[in-house]
Amino acid sequence: MFPVRDSIPTRTVPVVTRALILINAVVFFFELAVPKDVLEQVVYLFGIVPARLMDPGWAAEVGFPVGSYWSLLTHQFLHGGWLHIISNMWALWIFGDNVEHRIGHFRYLIFYLLTGILASLAHVATSVMFATDPSSLLIPSLGASGAISGVLGGYLLMFPTRRVTVILFRFLTDVPAYVAIGIWFAFQLISGLNLLGGGTQMGGVAYAAHIGGFVAGLVLVKVFTIGRSRPYA
Repeated sequence: MFPVRDSIPTRTVPVVTRALILINAVVFFFELAVPKDVLEQVVYLFGIVPARLMDPGWAAEVGFPVGSYWSLLTHQFLHGGWLHIISNMWALWIFGDNVEHRIGHFRYLIFYLLTGILASLAHVATSVMFATDPSSLLIPSLGASGAISGVLGGYLLMFPTRRVTVILFRFLTDVPAYVAIGIWFAFQLISGLNLLGGGTQMGGVAYAAHIGGFVAGLVLVKVFTIGRSRPYA
């Protein structure tokens, strides 16, 4: 199931959503432009490396900056390839504008970044708890997927019955948001549970981050709509 569009018109200019997409695009083209060895350093410095966050002593020994928790933010703007960034930015484009309109521009930016941070912490925690191979803790994780999962969680809670056009078995069809996003979350949950005991990434996908970001979005959107008119549709 692939989302194509939603049925909610954009009521205000989604300046934050557009800015986030632009920043991600600029960073991605930077990744394409730099030499491979430089890119590897960038990914390890600005991506999420569980061992670095959980073992500062080891991080200092191998040359990572001590206390480099800013990677909880910076990893959200790095991507591992064309499919990775296009799928993320497409989902942000479809669902982000309405969440931004409902909770406000500044609140939306904080909501986005915070759910991304909480998603990465979920990934780190599950990596440490369930990794059977210590070397898996050295694998960097990157991408906006955790933050966008938070946006999906917020969208689901605020617009559960709004129609979303999706591609299903090569056909275009309209389904309620709770069906489209619910199926997506069920896939993340099943895939994540299948990985317990063998790390939390498969094929480069950090399912724990998706689940953590989604749950964070569900919970936090109630806080971020306090004081806003018509908080729910």
